[in-house]
Amino acid sequence: AFSSDPLECFAHWAGLRALADTCTDAGVSVAPTTFDAPSPRARQIFGIGLNYRAHAVETGAPIPDSPLTFTKFPSSINAPFGDIPVTVPTCDWEVELVVVIGSGGRDIDKANGWQAVAGVCIGQDVSDRLLQRATQPPQFSLGKSRRGYSPFGPWLVDAHTLANRDNVTVSCTVNGIEKQRGSTDDLIFDVPTLVAYLSSIVELLPGDVIFTGTPSGVGGARKPPEFLKPGDVVMSTLHGVASITNRCV
Repeated sequence: AFSSDPLECFAHWAGLRALADTCTDAGVSVAPTTFDAPSPRARQIFGIGLNYRAHAVETGAPIPDSPLTFTKFPSSINAPFGDIPVTVPTCDWEVELVVVIGSGGRDIDKANGWQAVAGVCIGQDVSDRLLQRATQPPQFSLGKSRRGYSPFGPWLVDAHTLANRDNVTVSCTVNGIEKQRGSTDDLIFDVPTLVAYLSSIVELLPGDVIFTGTPSGVGGARKPPEFLKPGDVVMSTLHGVASITNRCV
């Protein structure tokens, strides 16, 4: 038997997958709008900055030599269809492929990076640009961690069954207008590289979350800059898988 606690399930992901393979469709309808985040009590949330070549170019930043890593505090976790409180005038969108760790561990070899992953989904690394750059040097974590700034979901796709998992398309619309579209083949550091790098420094725990970076098209890099305001609706899509939708309030 498996626990109903998601963290326990992630710790025994291989066994849960084997059980799922024996299950049949129960024919029960569920409303995704009622879902919580796939890992609602993640103990560690990592964000990777400037991880798409096109995004680095649009910001005028050099291509990084190693993953630019920051934290998103767990209190910022939001449901896939939860509202985003917009309390500042510099609230920006960032659509991202999100990875949830399964077995985890330390010093995971890059060749085994995907084996440590439970699944992937889509998310928004919502960002307060003013707070993100309020100090010198910039300190990203607080600007990425306001209430509701980490929606992801609506469900996980098993990393072992996702076709073309190293080349999937993500996109973002605001009020129906496409703002971002990119493919993960533009990642500077792919998922196995991120897993290997992070686990060489910290222990990756079951249910940990990695926001893997955003493609070009963020509001703050536009001319003139564009930012979210109450009433806006943000849709984030992992193509061929699912979308999440968040209303700004």
